[in-house]
Amino acid sequence: MSRPIAVYDLRGLNCPLPVLKARKRLAKMRPGARIWLETTDPLAAIDIPAFCSETGHVLVETQPAEFGHRFLVSRRPARSVSP
Repeated sequence: MSRPIAVYDLRGLNCPLPVLKARKRLAKMRPGARIWLETTDPLAAIDIPAFCSETGHVLVETQPAEFGHRFLVSRRPARSVSP
């Protein structure tokens, strides 16, 4: 049985707070875990995809929402350590 995907409400926050808070929240999650980020900041449509690209997190899906945007993000895989 799959676990429900958490939702992180970042509505009402303006740049750069949605990305900064998302970074902190994702850092606490296990690799591969998913979370919905909900935003009202119009710049989040640019900032969240760029953040994912820069950090290795996977932007799984983007949805327009009545209040702004929703982004389904999968935390980057754990880095393998070479012997």
